[in-house]
Amino acid sequence: MSISSDEVNFLVYRYLQESGFSHSAFTFGIESHISQSNINGALVPPAALISIIQKGLQYVEAEISINEDGSVIDNRTLDSLSLIDAVMPDVVSSRKTEALTKQAQSNAQNSSTREGTNANGDDAQVNSLQANHTQQQQQQESMEIDGGVEIPANKATVLRGHESEVFICAWNPCNDRLASGSGDSTARIWNLTENSNSPHQLVLRHCIREGGQDVPSNKDVTSLDWNCDGSLLATGSYDGYARIWSTEGRLVSTLGQHKGPIFALKWNKKGNYILSAGVDKTTIIWDAQSGECKQQFPFHSAPALDVDWQSNQCFASCSTDQCIHVCKLGSDRPIKTFQGHTNEVNAIKWDPTGAMLASCSDDMTLKIWSMKQETCVHDLQAHSKEIYTIKWSPTNPNTSLMLASASFDSTVRLWDVDRGLCIHTLTRHQEPVYSVAFSPDGKYLASGSFDKCVHIWSTQTGSLVHSYRGTGGIFEVCWNSRGDKVGASASDGSVCVLDLRK
Repeated sequence: MSISSDEVNFLVYRYLQESGFSHSAFTFGIESHISQSNINGALVPPAALISIIQKGLQYVEAEISINEDGSVIDNRTLDSLSLIDAVMPDVVSSRKTEALTKQAQSNAQNSSTREGTNANGDDAQVNSLQANHTQQQQQQESMEIDGGVEIPANKATVLRGHESEVFICAWNPCNDRLASGSGDSTARIWNLTENSNSPHQLVLRHCIREGGQDVPSNKDVTSLDWNCDGSLLATGSYDGYARIWSTEGRLVSTLGQHKGPIFALKWNKKGNYILSAGVDKTTIIWDAQSGECKQQFPFHSAPALDVDWQSNQCFASCSTDQCIHVCKLGSDRPIKTFQGHTNEVNAIKWDPTGAMLASCSDDMTLKIWSMKQETCVHDLQAHSKEIYTIKWSPTNPNTSLMLASASFDSTVRLWDVDRGLCIHTLTRHQEPVYSVAFSPDGKYLASGSFDKCVHIWSTQTGSLVHSYRGTGGIFEVCWNSRGDKVGASASDGSVCVLDLRK
């Protein structure tokens, strides 16, 4: 058996990426020279570090369960080992002693029981049969309920082509083209229009100039956004460049001003500016026509994680520095700064009117802010772990405004923001939830988790309407403009499209 530091570092790096600690992964990758190792990341399955640790834990438990002569100790009454227990020799030794003691007691009890007859034997058998029957009934009922919810295979199209994790996906606002961004240093545009039997893919290779020629950047593409009329796609990469592409896959312009990875980028509604946030602690407004930097905003004291436009010239940004700044093109300082979070702020979103700003944080809280006051309007505390992302419901005269939050506690929550109340807690996921998205009419919410499942919920009742289990952990979910298809990108390099039409 051989273990190299490069291999251990790579597995730790992938674990940080898959757990959503993107900036920590970037720093660790630089310090441990991940890019210089000869490990092919496309061949390493998701959750590899956890898998090998689990196997090690099972081996330690097996050691406790086996005598020196090879006989097996029945240790079913013992508690499972925790990971910390397993690396402590004294704990392992005491567990083995405990197992041997309990087996000796059990053997003595069994031998005395065999001497007499069990008067309750018949009753026990009947109770056992009844319990089994009840359990089978419950399983049958459960299957019937889930059967109507499960999206059949013929309604799911799995798109393969990416050679690494697919972090992001987004539908063109005007047609059924789906864009995806991956750790294989490419973005792709998949054409899923009605008349195409097998979806055609355009590969957008992210290259950098070295020695007078274009070479692959080998950096993750982690953000992308279509402009309002769907004619251009912007992508952000860990190579520090933002790029603009045509729908035919042609590179229109390269935007280079950030020093290090880009974590987020957004078009404004007018389509004349692009906004980006980077590890270099700055945000930048770019002129989409010329590709020039209109203004760089150096107000954060740590990496900027997310940005969102309030209007065509005003935006908000958040950071690991726990601050939120509201900035305006032409202003040399923030026009507003919100403080109140006690850990890094992961995402921010303006409501459809631009009146309220929602933020979510590793401090496990959601906060609602208004430009009319300094402190938050609502401090929403219900999640038990970090909140990764948030989304507002679209404007709809028939339904009230809602906010959805996705957390590492494996739940999704729907909030009535006017009252500051949680109206639904959606609990079917088993792993961290990385993405949520409202349907265009606001009637449904899609959620994607690292349990490989995409769930679609009724926003009015909180009930599960559809469910699909993919082949990799889900990083992103998104609806097409008609609201009849959901796209999802996954950790195993797949992109799936769910057709919800009856």
